[in-house]
Amino acid sequence: MKNTHYISPAPLTFDKVDELMHNNIVVKLSPESQDLIQTCKSFLNTYLQNHDGPVYGINTGFGSLYKKTISKEDLSKLQENLLLSHACGAGKEVPREVVKMMLLLKAHALSMGKSGVQVKTVERILDFYNHDVYPIVLEMGSLGASGDLAPLAHLFLPLIGQGEVYFKEEKMPASQMLQMQGWEPIKLEAKEGLALLNGTQFMSSHAVFTLLKAFRLAKYADIIAALSIDAFNGRIDPFMAQMHVIRPHAGQMETAKNISALLAGSEIITQKNKQVQDPYSFRCIPQVHGAIKDAINYVSGVVYTEINSVTDNPIVFPEEEMIVSGGNFHGEPLALALDFLSIAMAEIGSISERRTYRLISGERGLPEFLVANPGLNSGFMIPQYAAASIVSLNKQMATPSSVDSIPSSNEQEDHVSMGGNAATKALKIAENVERVVAIELFNAAQAIEFRRPLKSSAYLEGFLAAFREYVPFVTEDKIMYTQMEAALEFLHKGEFDEFKN
Repeated sequence: MKNTHYISPAPLTFDKVDELMHNNIVVKLSPESQDLIQTCKSFLNTYLQNHDGPVYGINTGFGSLYKKTISKEDLSKLQENLLLSHACGAGKEVPREVVKMMLLLKAHALSMGKSGVQVKTVERILDFYNHDVYPIVLEMGSLGASGDLAPLAHLFLPLIGQGEVYFKEEKMPASQMLQMQGWEPIKLEAKEGLALLNGTQFMSSHAVFTLLKAFRLAKYADIIAALSIDAFNGRIDPFMAQMHVIRPHAGQMETAKNISALLAGSEIITQKNKQVQDPYSFRCIPQVHGAIKDAINYVSGVVYTEINSVTDNPIVFPEEEMIVSGGNFHGEPLALALDFLSIAMAEIGSISERRTYRLISGERGLPEFLVANPGLNSGFMIPQYAAASIVSLNKQMATPSSVDSIPSSNEQEDHVSMGGNAATKALKIAENVERVVAIELFNAAQAIEFRRPLKSSAYLEGFLAAFREYVPFVTEDKIMYTQMEAALEFLHKGEFDEFKN
């Protein structure tokens, strides 16, 4: 029997989102949210019956067409037309995991009872979530300003029997999926289309998905860096607590503690006659990894606020008997934060590639390119090329999206965030960095074998043993990309104990 999570206005945490996404938990509306949604909808209906004046997006056109009044008879058609006309995405399909998170986060936002939607509309969104119905959403097209209009239009076309979905591992028209499930298309009522499209769930879902990777990558970066330190026969001095309490950035102190804990008990780190100083990519790990952790923590705070907010327009306040048109859909908070996250993620890859380079450079008793008989064997020469290529690409993609704005809708929407672009490239950079860090691990695991019979710490030796179940030691030239892919698979699937600093 499946467990059930009840959506309510209570905040969603990253851990809860991760748990819901990976544990096949049924998600339903709580009675509290059902009441809030119905109360808001009832107020909106009453308001429209008793007021003849224009209310943006409810009985008017959209964007610069706000001056056009729509008759009461056409209010439903207006909302349906909105979905049809705004589904103008382009490019590749958004990953299914992100699409599923978009459904979850939109249902959570609507559960707060400020959007004027029908209860059955939110319940149908959760039907899609619970039955693994994945609407086809395309990657490009959002300006991140009036919400994520184009991608959210694609996401919700299937509610009215339009668009395409993946269902039961097959791509099909949404109308076919509805027929298979015995579901009637939702007949949208006043404001509903606007409530569905005006929101930041495309940006925020990418942000959450990327942050979940970033949390894990920050931890892997420390573990693999510690392994590289021993493989390079580096020094422990730069990680002493005394160094960091006099420059007490939180991430820096955390990283120094992590590296010290990871190397505790290593026979290699305690060797005498070491070089007097290590290169920055080793010596400055606390300062670089630490600043990256601080950036991730800042971004996570912004995103946590966003996913627990009401971000559509206009917003309905039944308690105050108000309907207010404002700008909560504007993606600037996310755009700036996601650009920051892109830069931070790119830096994980940048410093990782430098450690990879030092390991293959023939320094400190290691053979050139980490193989016997270099020359006959090219060894680990070209994995570093791959890492360098990816790092360069990441640097190009880390150029901020949020510094650009192109006006739209006849200048009514005259400043946009470009947060949709910031969101998609942040995820791509995080995925690229996973590959760069996997290449460092591939190299560090090879290099440390040349320090035998000395052993690293108990934790790192256990980590190595788990890695060796995926990737063997390389004795002579072989096809390397398969080993690089196996290293990446280990980072995705490998199981090992948490380390404690």
